[in-house]
Amino acid sequence: MPTLVVSITLFVLALLIGIEVIGKVPATLHTPLMSGANSIHGIVIVGVVIVAAEANRPLAYVFIFLAAVLGTMNVVGGYVVTDRMLEMFKSSKNEKKGESK
Repeated sequence: MPTLVVSITLFVLALLIGIEVIGKVPATLHTPLMSGANSIHGIVIVGVVIVAAEANRPLAYVFIFLAAVLGTMNVVGGYVVTDRMLEMFKSSKNEKKGESK
C-alpha cells in the first residue's frame, strides 16, 4: 500500500510541475516543445511492446491493444498539430506568387 501512495504522490507532483513549466513557456516556443513531447510519447509505444512480451492473460492483451492504439493516436495527432502550427509560420511569398499567375 505505501508504494501506491508514493506513486500517486509522485504523479501529482509531476503533474503540477509540468503545468507550471508549460505555463511559463513563450508562445513562440510551443512548436518545438510539442515536437519534443511527441518524440517522448513514442516511448509509450516502446513500453507497450515490452509489456506485450510479458502478457499472459486475455485482459492484459486488451489493455496492451488499447495502450498501443491510444499511444499511436497521441503521437500521430501531435505531429499533425505540430505540422499545422509550422504552416502558420511559413512566409506568405508562395501565396503571393500563386495569386499573380
